[in-house]
Amino acid sequence: MAWRGLHISKPSRLSLADGQIAVAQDDGEVRLPLEDIAWIILDTPQATLTSTLLSACMAAGIAVVVTDQKHTPSGVTLPFHSHFRQGEVAQLQIAAGAPLKKRIWQAVVRAKIANQADALDAVKRPGAASLREIARHVGSGDPDNVEARAAREYWSRLWDNFRREDDGDRRNKLLNYGYAIIRSGVARSLVAAGLLPCIGVNHASVSNAFNLADDLVEPFRPFVDLMAWKRTDGGKPSRDDLSLDDRRFMAGVLLRDSVIAGDRVTLLVAAERATESLVRAVEYVLPNALELPSMPA
Repeated sequence: MAWRGLHISKPSRLSLADGQIAVAQDDGEVRLPLEDIAWIILDTPQATLTSTLLSACMAAGIAVVVTDQKHTPSGVTLPFHSHFRQGEVAQLQIAAGAPLKKRIWQAVVRAKIANQADALDAVKRPGAASLREIARHVGSGDPDNVEARAAREYWSRLWDNFRREDDGDRRNKLLNYGYAIIRSGVARSLVAAGLLPCIGVNHASVSNAFNLADDLVEPFRPFVDLMAWKRTDGGKPSRDDLSLDDRRFMAGVLLRDSVIAGDRVTLLVAAERATESLVRAVEYVLPNALELPSMPA
């Protein structure tokens, strides 16, 4: 089972050798078992990989993330038809009714707000009790947009003098990098479970190939928030660009601990279990079958 990621930040040549990923750099070559790798981040314009390796990554369900000139994740490659029930699961997903989707979205929003409350507790900031009370009022489909009200409360409590829309704030740069990585991990797990990432339960943009990933990623976001808070020494503002160490730190988000259905697992495993439970919820029309990650005690 895949359990680690690969972050490439120096000029490298990646190829497939004896069923392993061979990473050749100026100071030598390292080989890693293909089955151990869940994602590869190409965080340099001076990285090349062979089509044979790329094909092997798709067969193994490895998400390959590419970055732009500012080192921000800008795309991800995912395999086609990696699940033995691909067609059946896709049909179940397409046929899911509005009441089921609304109940699933209600569970997702409640889990997200609960994790936001736990995040405030973790960094000893006020407001957790208020968020937990707000979560109680999330209805089926969240028709009153309680999620947005909770977000305003949460961000005002987590950090001082912070605006989520300020792209120049280093705190937002850390968040955006981490969110992109966790989104890639969730998208990888959706494909592995036979689901179509473009068909969401709440997000429904005709131009978004990852509507379902953007739905399911919501309870994972507070884990990224905690990492960014710690990386900024308690949320101190800055206009600096992200350093290589910053990017490497945030790239490790999928290896952070979480709790799902009472088990302590990494977020990578939590994403896999969440998507598998989503298939069960859709197949049996049981929104309570959905399992989502929570913060470890």
